[in-house]
Amino acid sequence: MARYSDAKCKLCRREGVKLYLKGERCLTDNCAIERRPFPPGEQGRRGRKLTPYGQMLREKQKAKKIYGVLETQFEKYYRMASRMKGKTGENLLSILERRLDNVVYRLGFANSRSEARQMVRHGHFLVNGKKVNIPSFLIGSNDTITLSSKGKENIAIQEALEKANIKSRVPSWLEVDYEKIEGKVVSFPSREDIDIPVDENRIVELYSK
Repeated sequence: MARYSDAKCKLCRREGVKLYLKGERCLTDNCAIERRPFPPGEQGRRGRKLTPYGQMLREKQKAKKIYGVLETQFEKYYRMASRMKGKTGENLLSILERRLDNVVYRLGFANSRSEARQMVRHGHFLVNGKKVNIPSFLIGSNDTITLSSKGKENIAIQEALEKANIKSRVPSWLEVDYEKIEGKVVSFPSREDIDIPVDENRIVELYSK
């Protein structure tokens, strides 16, 4: 599957906001957007005013970049959200949050979503006792996420757990036991639980055109 391979910091600078794609680095002064708060490229410093369509497109691009989702899959999630009860935009973000790679990141088992995605692919996590190596796997309510035997030996996971145990920033829709290294989905995330800098209503407007 095709993936973005250029510098991740360029993505944040392009959107003009932190997308937290590099974990701890995004919280320090080394964050590229702190040092160069303008888009990359020769025209970056000049800036430009976006049209209404451009603003809607940028919101979609931000969501795709934050969760590491490609266009076809993002459209699939949007169609799924539009068939659900409630607001389509909020449903869309809730679906994206329920991806296994995002849940692993939210639980503190990885320092970033991209790191979590790689760990899932390598078979380091179990969902309800069964190995799942598909990052896009959607977690359901009351599902339990634990480490596989191989995952328990992974140094990157151990380092992430040490940091997570100190900070304990797990959202309210998840529960985690760092001694057992076990996470649980207690409910589906609501919009108030999702702290990403995206206006989901503009995404809905874009797809409604």
